[in-house]
Amino acid sequence: MRATPNLVNTLTIKMHGTSSALHASRCSACKNGIAEPLPFSMAFQPVVDTSSQTVFAYEALVRGLNHESAASLFSRLNPDDYHVFDQACRLKAIIMAANLGVPATGASLAVNFMPGAVYSPWACLRQTLRVAHENNFPLSQLMFEVTESEEVRDPAHMERVIAEYRSQGFAIGLDDFGAGFASLNLFSELTLDFVKLDARLVRGIHRRPRTEAIVLALVALCRSLNVRLIAECVESFEEYERLRQCGIDLMQGYLFARPMFEQLPTITWPTSHVPLGKIRTLALVA
Repeated sequence: MRATPNLVNTLTIKMHGTSSALHASRCSACKNGIAEPLPFSMAFQPVVDTSSQTVFAYEALVRGLNHESAASLFSRLNPDDYHVFDQACRLKAIIMAANLGVPATGASLAVNFMPGAVYSPWACLRQTLRVAHENNFPLSQLMFEVTESEEVRDPAHMERVIAEYRSQGFAIGLDDFGAGFASLNLFSELTLDFVKLDARLVRGIHRRPRTEAIVLALVALCRSLNVRLIAECVESFEEYERLRQCGIDLMQGYLFARPMFEQLPTITWPTSHVPLGKIRTLALVA
């Protein structure tokens, strides 16, 4: 996060049935260097602070060299390569963000990662710390988003991984909050710094009072736990207006900027200011 130590849409690898030899091989790769299993690059999309009209963070999103989507790239990977690809993505994200001048902006770099693909947290972090140091990227400007694309088979392992990352000063968040497997369970079990509201709770919120009521409850919940809430996939002024009225100031979406391949995009700010709402409840008529 901006004032606190703060990748790519990914899949969570299943841990059960994986041999110790494979674990050792993956950990060795983290210690000795990461080879890219296929060519790729990054696009960057900002998370904006709508109150101060500044960039809170730039999210790094994996893309093929011909702008292919992350899903397209993963369809070409062997599952045994998920771990190596996850590591390669974060390292490339740091290098590219450093070259694009992200540290000088004061914004953080948001990197998605797969806790289930991390066999030894410290071994996997060694390369991250090394590359950040070599590229003069402040660790205080790195934040990691946990993607919950598959059911978490080993919650205790995920907790250990996140605890190690947080011990290094990194901010940890949960992507697509409100979607995926056991989202609320993860939220209750993990110590998080931020969560990103799932797009399905954002789209058309100004026309859906029941969805708005859910979002208002989540805003109050996050504030009570000192967790920052980010609304993603904000595409219209009406959505922006209603989210501001719900008390959400951190947003991401096409309304502000589309992801830009290998560049930092220019931000478009709404011309009308909407006051940030206070915590409230929404009465619904059955």
